[in-house]
Amino acid sequence: MRTICASMLLFATCMLVVARDDTDSQRTKILALENAWNQAEEHKDTGALDGLLAATLVYTDYDGTLMNKAQFMASVKAPSLYPDQIVNESMTAQVYGDSAVVTGIYREKGIHNGKTYLRRGRFTALPTPGSMRTGLGGAWRASRH
Repeated sequence: MRTICASMLLFATCMLVVARDDTDSQRTKILALENAWNQAEEHKDTGALDGLLAATLVYTDYDGTLMNKAQFMASVKAPSLYPDQIVNESMTAQVYGDSAVVTGIYREKGIHNGKTYLRRGRFTALPTPGSMRTGLGGAWRASRH
């Protein structure tokens, strides 16, 4: 009886460790997604952004303007905008089953309409598994930023 109880306790402990490792792995992937978003936006790589961002994207710009995916992509392609650097700081990701919440601080600098700009703000992202598109095999996608 003690052996059975000890075995069950050991099994339960192992399952908790596996679940925690899986959550840590998902968290790492999600934070990488956020950094990839910055790189793609910085390089005006709309092809990469299209793959990273969900069709249901709701984006709140630095000035409070709400944009859908098409509007956001158009803003990235704008010839008057030249971001030099976009970086995230203090990012955290909390995974809740097949959803997550990412919070952090971003810093962006560049040139807009011929004038240098520097922005700093907070963001919240709600990435979801990429099952909305075929062939992504459950990859995470950003759905709000």
